[in-house]
Amino acid sequence: MADLAYFRVAEDGAFLGNDPARGPWSPDYCHAGPVTGLAVRACEAAVGEGKMLTRLTLDILRPCPLTGLYVTCEVTRNSRTLATTRVEILDGAGTLCVSGSSMHLVRKDMPGVPTAPVEVLDFEAATLGAAPLRSMVHDQPAFADFIEVAYPPGVEFGPGPKALWMKTPPLVEGEEDSPIQSICALADCGNGISWNATQRELGFMNTDLTLQIHREPVGDWHAADAVSHWQENGVGMSQAVLHDVHGPVGMALQTLVLHPVK
Repeated sequence: MADLAYFRVAEDGAFLGNDPARGPWSPDYCHAGPVTGLAVRACEAAVGEGKMLTRLTLDILRPCPLTGLYVTCEVTRNSRTLATTRVEILDGAGTLCVSGSSMHLVRKDMPGVPTAPVEVLDFEAATLGAAPLRSMVHDQPAFADFIEVAYPPGVEFGPGPKALWMKTPPLVEGEEDSPIQSICALADCGNGISWNATQRELGFMNTDLTLQIHREPVGDWHAADAVSHWQENGVGMSQAVLHDVHGPVGMALQTLVLHPVK
């Protein structure tokens, strides 16, 4: 089951969601992390391998049904240094569910460039544990049932800011993920990692996702060090620094809509 991809491709090009793509809020709709992977896949294919995706910003306008998604991407600029795209994800009825844009920068060979000293999360010291994202709203097989999770020393399952490691399924059946595709599912988990109340107490869905990458991640295990700020006006924000075993690779930001659970 760990090898079951998030999506399979139909004859007409639609992406059909498998059980791992199911989100925590409804048995009928996708988790936004795998959907983000589809957007990255389209943007990278449109721009080509010469430039690296450094930013993806998505507006999540409607839930994305498991029954079929169509992805379109248009390159809006492509110079020697950078490229930009517009990407859209629609359901089977042609309704726009997600819209966004991406930035890609040309790769250069610049050995010895200095960078900020930061603490590297030690994967070897992490301990396997329970997924913090398991649905409390429905009982169908879903995203959290198909991931592996490991906690750094001193980090426990519970509310509040935390860092954890995650290994996720492949994006599309029969394909090998690109490095950035492989971190997308985790990138959308900041709100689910650093929740301040359970799903039975409060809803905390994100309405957007901005993924910033400064180095392509390596390996199967990636980490997010996340914190969520929830406010009494019903608005929240999650921010997560994303890591691989060598250190930080980027950041994910989400705007959250908070609502009481009926």
